[in-house]
Amino acid sequence: MRHRRRGRKLGRNPNHQRALLRNLASALILTERDPDDFRFLQLESEPKVKGRIVTTISKAKEVRPLVEKCVTIAKKSLSAQEAADKLGTDAERGSDAWKKWRSSENWTQWNQAIAPVVTARRRCVQLLGDKNAVSVLFEEVAPRFVDRPGGYTRVLRLANPRLGDAGTQAILEFVGNHDRVVQKSVKPAFDATEDEAPADEPVEEVAEEEVEEASADEASAEEAADEEKKED
Repeated sequence: MRHRRRGRKLGRNPNHQRALLRNLASALILTERDPDDFRFLQLESEPKVKGRIVTTISKAKEVRPLVEKCVTIAKKSLSAQEAADKLGTDAERGSDAWKKWRSSENWTQWNQAIAPVVTARRRCVQLLGDKNAVSVLFEEVAPRFVDRPGGYTRVLRLANPRLGDAGTQAILEFVGNHDRVVQKSVKPAFDATEDEAPADEPVEEVAEEEVEEASADEASAEEAADEEKKED
């Protein structure tokens, strides 16, 4: 019995399950990378759509908690990163200015301020297993969701099944980039405005002319009928 063993097996053993979820989460985060950044030049190809991957609906639902957990960890470390940036230095490493800062009190304060950020990065590396994905997570993804309490991703079921095994496909994407905007329809105006009044006058004249022609045709038809009766 599988009591208290929640989650989907996905037809894999536990080690393969963890590797699959890590790769899917890293793939989703890496779609937010800057393709011109030299750190990501070794990656094979650019993502077709930023912040979106297509997989089966079971895998998307299973990897979503992992992605949101990583985003929450990175988001909580942003305040510590801002405090550490104020105490840091822009001097080149190994220069005299950097050595002076290294031996000052500011370095001790910076070291204490940056500690939560280092811990958060190590935790995300442990969860994702990809340092490039962690860099993108802390630099690109987490700052976008500072004011959002949760729900960083969405799962959308696709209508077309996967070729081969007809598996149900789904989109897993970050919210905010491809949000669907609901537009309300405009209520039609049935009352004629003042500008449209002159345009209606010729229509009325044409209608009157048609009525006069119809009455003349009826009168001529009646006269022809009376003449035929007289002849009989």
